[in-house]
Amino acid sequence: MGSEVDGWTGLTSAEAAARLAADGPNELPRAGQRSFFDIVRDVLKEPMLLLLLGAGAVYLALGDRTEAIILLAFACLSIVITIVQEARTEHALEALRDLTSPRALVVRDGARIRIAGRDVVCGDLVVLSEGDRVPADGWLCAADNLHADESLLTGESIPVRKTASLSGPPEQTARPGGDDLPFVYSGSLIVRGSGLCIVAATGAASEIGRIGGLLSGLETEAPRLARETRRLVLWAATLGMSVSVLAAVLYGLFRGDWLQAALAGIALGMSMLPEEFPVVLAVFLAMGAMRMSRVRVLARRAAAIETLGAATVLCTDKTGTLTENSMRIAQLRLPDGAVTDHRGGDGDRLGAEFTLLAEYGILASAPQPVDPMEIAFHALGEAEPAALMPRQQSGWRLLHHYPLDPALLAMSHVWQGGAEGEPHVVASKGAPEAIADLCRLEGAARQRVLNAASDMAAQGLRVLGVADARWAEDAALPPSQRDFSFTFRGLVGLADPLRSSVPDAVQQCRSAGIRVVMVTGDYPQTALAIARQAGIDASVVLSGDELAQLDDATLAARLRDVCVFARIMPEQKLRIVNALKADGEIVAMTGDGVNDAPSLKAAHIGVAMGGRGTDVAREAAAIVLLDDDFGSIVKAVRLGRRIYDNLRKAMGFILAVHIPIAGLALLPLLTGMPILLGPLHIAFLEMIIDPVCSLAFEAEREERDVMRRPPRGPDAPIVSRNLAGWSFVQGLLVMAGTGGFTFWSWQQGHDAAELRAIAFVGLILGVFMLILVNRRFGSSLGSALGRRNTSLFLVAFVVAAVLALVQAVPAVARVFKLSALDSGHWLMLGLFAGATLIALEAMKRFFRKGLFA
Repeated sequence: MGSEVDGWTGLTSAEAAARLAADGPNELPRAGQRSFFDIVRDVLKEPMLLLLLGAGAVYLALGDRTEAIILLAFACLSIVITIVQEARTEHALEALRDLTSPRALVVRDGARIRIAGRDVVCGDLVVLSEGDRVPADGWLCAADNLHADESLLTGESIPVRKTASLSGPPEQTARPGGDDLPFVYSGSLIVRGSGLCIVAATGAASEIGRIGGLLSGLETEAPRLARETRRLVLWAATLGMSVSVLAAVLYGLFRGDWLQAALAGIALGMSMLPEEFPVVLAVFLAMGAMRMSRVRVLARRAAAIETLGAATVLCTDKTGTLTENSMRIAQLRLPDGAVTDHRGGDGDRLGAEFTLLAEYGILASAPQPVDPMEIAFHALGEAEPAALMPRQQSGWRLLHHYPLDPALLAMSHVWQGGAEGEPHVVASKGAPEAIADLCRLEGAARQRVLNAASDMAAQGLRVLGVADARWAEDAALPPSQRDFSFTFRGLVGLADPLRSSVPDAVQQCRSAGIRVVMVTGDYPQTALAIARQAGIDASVVLSGDELAQLDDATLAARLRDVCVFARIMPEQKLRIVNALKADGEIVAMTGDGVNDAPSLKAAHIGVAMGGRGTDVAREAAAIVLLDDDFGSIVKAVRLGRRIYDNLRKAMGFILAVHIPIAGLALLPLLTGMPILLGPLHIAFLEMIIDPVCSLAFEAEREERDVMRRPPRGPDAPIVSRNLAGWSFVQGLLVMAGTGGFTFWSWQQGHDAAELRAIAFVGLILGVFMLILVNRRFGSSLGSALGRRNTSLFLVAFVVAAVLALVQAVPAVARVFKLSALDSGHWLMLGLFAGATLIALEAMKRFFRKGLFA
């Protein structure tokens, strides 16, 4: 191609400028972005945040600055996190814009110039060479052995062969994927050859732009846990405020002291104010994200952690997710039928009878390969250079290259030897039928080759035939590779190997009740072979063409039985995810390419590969596997289930502990006793409850059967009826013991300070009994006591120290308006606490099964 590029002169500068002005730049359109103040205003409308701010204001009005500052700090943190997340929602589109705007070499005014990809316009003549990123969709008017890697769009790990349309623009367009099409697509990579492309679509009109349109039209669902917690908070807050207002009114009417009534109402409201719920949720998810990062899993949206633990279906891409996205020599087969499986390990050496087959395959590959299959041949040679690359090491040089021809899908290299008079060596590789033609095989010999190739293809291998010939040193080379007398050397099977961690990970998913579904753009035979190796149910495969013929209802029915989908287009991946969601499944979707981004964003949990994955996939996903290890998904599921279990324990504890607090705040209003708990006492109790339920419970290890139970039901509430009932029983028992002893003491004539001390100390002991009971759903008291939990130990130590100060230091006791208890009171309170603990442990077995629901 000369400076005029074989007669093609391209657009003029004036034409290009006019088209750029008319069509706009070659990038995805930018969606309107909300201002900072718009985001803050929307965040402040969140009910949970309003409750945090309201609780902080109440404590501030009561003079408790410490608790007020803590709650207001959490509120500000929530605002910051939400604003950051809002900004990140645009990053997926930004990543697409970057990918679709590489530098481009175009022909304008008859000369080649390099321009920014965003300035490419329809009608531009683009020069494509090996290693170039295609800047826009278009059709090829010239092509020389052009191969393009379209895996970002199709998921296919093998580059596709391109042909030129010599008669002008093709009448019909075609989607990415498949050989011998005259189209190239924005974002794909040229891995071999060169060509000229006439741009037909830019920006949002391109194939990658269509994916961007799908992505921008999707809204990430609000996490189920956040929605459930919001409802729980609203319910509890409404109930608590209603009871506190009613209590204040009744106190004022019956006793006539409205000031005391207001104080009693505030204390009761504080005792029932559920500000722990959003705090606990935030802390659990933040700590969960930190724990996941230690196992090389990044949670971009922390709320997706617990959702992953609830996943019922895991939709996984094949290329780069189940496989390594790198071609390797997997099998060599000689003409006599001898076969060797090869994985390229240090101890995996080829037998002497296979060395010629491997050597000629390497000689038929480019010396500096770009094509993944040729890279695989060189990797094989580098493992045994002395045996497989002796000619290259002894100074042989490549004399001539016969490129791949659409009429003959084979390529040949002519190598010149070092010794004078030694004939040239001709090495050829290509499609098995093309190599059979070059070797002039006929009849039974040809059929044996084709049968062997078919058998290898059924194993999911990409099959190439290899042959060699000799040519006299002093003779002129023939014009066509057909003129050599080739000898058939055998077949080579290449595969994108399965990741070593995948089979065990799939098995663990199965034991956890998670169905693994492969959704790939690759061919059915390859998909089935990989599925069988991975342990995925490969009894049925559904192709993209078959899926396109199904309506939504039929597709939903088929999805219950099909676990392998092949030749799937991006919008079909999205359709599969949406159909599974509509069928009540909790869907996790893994992927690494641009073609995966819409389905990653639409799924309940999008899981992207961090190493090989594109920026688009990572930004669209909620979770990123930093080590690209499919096995890390199992670790994430385990952590997700542990977090959810511990969160339910904390929620159950919160409900249980507020019952005796509220009960003791309400008891004086019902009996005429002095007010037992004021705002200061309740604030101190909250200082125990908050770190216990947010730190101590979060640090609890998982239950023993965490990966042996099925996922919880999609509609299962975080606080089930069984858990709420169990919490009510716990709280009622603590209330009965502490409240009963306090009431008895009042009847015995104890003064207000003594009654307050009995109620306060009894509540603290009751809180710790509830902690021990709720640490485990399924184990005994002895196991709970023996489990190490540093956070819980520190909380217990601080509380015990403060309690000792309250009882031993008169100045502190006066602040709390308490009197010191004698040994008899301590003994009775200890007996009540121990009896409560034993009774609850005995009763737990009646609730245990329902606690895991």
